[in-house]
Amino acid sequence: MFSLTEVASLNDIQPTYRILKPWWDVFMDYIGVVMLMLAIFSGTMQLSKDQVACLPFLEKNTEATQNPPDCLTSLLGTGPTTTTDLPDSVAHELLNTQPTPLKREGMWSQPEPRGRKTNLDYQQYIFVNQMCYHDALPWYNKYFPYLALIHTIMLMVSSNFWFKYPKTSSKIEHFVSILGRCFESPWTTKALSETACEDSEENKQRFTGGAVFQKHVSSEDSSQSTPLIETPTVQFPTEKLIAEAPSLTTLDKKDGEQAKALFEKVRKFRAHIEDSDFIYKLYVAQTAIKALKIILILSYTSTFAAEIRFCHICNPKIESLTGYEQFLCTHNMAFMLRKLLFTFMAMICLYGLVCLYTLYWLFRRPLKEYSFEKVREESSFSDIPDVKNDFAFLLHMVDQYDQLYSKRFGVFLSEVSENKLREISLNHEWTFEKLRQHVTSNAQDEQELHLFMLSGLPNAVFDLTDLEILKLELIPEVRISAKVSQMTNLRELHLYHCPAKVEQTAFTFLRDHLRCLHIKFTDVAEIPAWIYLLRSLKELNLIGNLNSEHNKMIGLESLRDLRHLRMLYLKSNLNKIPTNLTELSPHLVKLVIHNDGTKLLVLNSLKKMTSLVDLELQNCDLERIPHAIFSLASLQELDLKNNNIRTIEEIISFQHLRRLVCLKLWYNKITAIPPSIGLVKSLESLIICHNKLETLPPALFHLPKLRHIDLSHNSISSIPVEIGHLHNLQHFAIAGNKVEVLPNQLFKCSKLKVLLLGHNSITSIPDSIGQLAQLSQLELKGNCLDCLPFQLGQCRLLRKNLLFVEDHLFDTLPLEVKESMSSD
Repeated sequence: MFSLTEVASLNDIQPTYRILKPWWDVFMDYIGVVMLMLAIFSGTMQLSKDQVACLPFLEKNTEATQNPPDCLTSLLGTGPTTTTDLPDSVAHELLNTQPTPLKREGMWSQPEPRGRKTNLDYQQYIFVNQMCYHDALPWYNKYFPYLALIHTIMLMVSSNFWFKYPKTSSKIEHFVSILGRCFESPWTTKALSETACEDSEENKQRFTGGAVFQKHVSSEDSSQSTPLIETPTVQFPTEKLIAEAPSLTTLDKKDGEQAKALFEKVRKFRAHIEDSDFIYKLYVAQTAIKALKIILILSYTSTFAAEIRFCHICNPKIESLTGYEQFLCTHNMAFMLRKLLFTFMAMICLYGLVCLYTLYWLFRRPLKEYSFEKVREESSFSDIPDVKNDFAFLLHMVDQYDQLYSKRFGVFLSEVSENKLREISLNHEWTFEKLRQHVTSNAQDEQELHLFMLSGLPNAVFDLTDLEILKLELIPEVRISAKVSQMTNLRELHLYHCPAKVEQTAFTFLRDHLRCLHIKFTDVAEIPAWIYLLRSLKELNLIGNLNSEHNKMIGLESLRDLRHLRMLYLKSNLNKIPTNLTELSPHLVKLVIHNDGTKLLVLNSLKKMTSLVDLELQNCDLERIPHAIFSLASLQELDLKNNNIRTIEEIISFQHLRRLVCLKLWYNKITAIPPSIGLVKSLESLIICHNKLETLPPALFHLPKLRHIDLSHNSISSIPVEIGHLHNLQHFAIAGNKVEVLPNQLFKCSKLKVLLLGHNSITSIPDSIGQLAQLSQLELKGNCLDCLPFQLGQCRLLRKNLLFVEDHLFDTLPLEVKESMSSD
């Protein structure tokens, strides 16, 4: 037989799994141990003592003529009920009433038996006992211990099957491992203790959920602009404008790294386990199977309980060997087996009741949903999400063990908690000294700091008091604290895909000091609401999707409060210029729209922007020059780069723009410049490169103020001689064309400083080039030249580093010319 230790190992689970064992599972385990002990005890007794003792009862061809003893009446169908014992007096009566009693020397003193004498010896009795044990004894009497053992083992296996099944054991093991680490993590204790301390602070300083931040406008300012919306104040959600929060204390670096790893593990585990409810279904299935087993065991066990008797009649059919047809047999284990059976049935009934309660608990409420509502109420981590499916079921099971596990585990489901941890780790890594090493000076000699893909904004940034430009890119959580008021030189802020939250004191400082703001976003909802209240802002750059059906341009309808805004840069995909921009018309002087190829259809709003000085409409898929532009009387510079313009016949209307000095029509498909260009007398710079021009109208060269012409990368074959009329020309670029001959009149432009003639078909350079005394940059590379004229030496300002020509052509110059150009 098995030892108790060997069989009990089937019910063993890992100690860490005990947190997933509710009280009913533990109780059923103990009941299983009791049933296991009963089975092993009864089996041991059966192997060592179980036997039957038989005596001849009815001789062959002989009928009983006297009444049988009381212990046999129930077996024979007459008399009183069966007794469970056979005392010596009954045995003596049996010998006296049998028709052919057995008489053995030395047994009992009795009269001479009637009938045929028998001579059964000891070996025949042993044989008869063995035959009757197998034939007369009911099978349940013989196999009860084994059945009890099998049933107990099956119940034990069923109770712990979900811990052993491969598809669930790996998830359970991972869950228990993470749960234990979260429970013991120092960050859990720290986070819960700090939230308790923050409650009192936040009750005083944090805005309530329904509060709004309002900017009051003075009556003087209100008279200068027309309200865009009906409400007299601008309202924004408070999640972007928060109160000052107490600083977090330090955390050991090793503990911080372990906590960050736990956050990542919890995030991945949740994504993996919430997709399925297999663990829940398996636990329900194993509980239902146990209930069915209990019903089956009770049904047949109660039936066979009555078969356990002390006396049995045996017909072994060995009368040819013994001369007897029937034997009276007694089972010595009958009384013990009956007591053990009733005890086993009692344990089974108790096990079944607990099993029914388990099923009631499983279906009493939805266990595939778990709410952290209580944890959210007790802590400041109001963002702890509810979970579902197997994740929820495992947490319900843990709650039956100890609810503190789920509470501490919820800390690692909170993004707020994770952000706080990141902030502590970030401040450990990015010290003031390290940030100072990353500060650089730009072209304007301004102090600039660029932070990229950090977990947050280090607190030490606010100690860089001489910083003028702060660039933040791909930082998921930017929190600008009140310490920003120390950065008295800060004028420019860049937020590239960085959701930013500003404390109240910090907002007051930025509102009065910030001059330039760059924001790059994916959706307009990512634009911080507080930027629309920066009354000192002069330049705003918005890069992202402003034409979504979901946002409906809500980001632009509050720009009217930026009363000092002078420059607005929009890089988006607009279909029309928002009418709300006209609210900026009294003070906006520069508007830049980069439309990323989306066709800009409606431009009527431009007519009202009469103060506009600089206008750029780039990559807007324009086919003609918009007529709305001709109403901008103050316009000085127009840039229509990278559109689909083919003709510029409307250019005649530019004569009404008396202040227009710069016209950029580059990267289009213009095939010709109309002669009416000569009417735009105020024009000083014309950039029309990267088009499809083949000829140049002479009228172009009758513009008296023209100083800068860029005709590069077209198909121009000749330069009109009228170019000599441009006495103020300083920059002339015609590279990448098909020019073969340079007119001498070109070199009458005595103020020419930059001359770009590269990549044409020019075969020679006129000697008159020496007349360009102010020439400082010359490009001749990519032509068909054989040599360079020595008159280049008369261009005293020309140096070799700005002379772009092949080396072999440079070598054709006289030595003194080369030395002069090579000198500093």
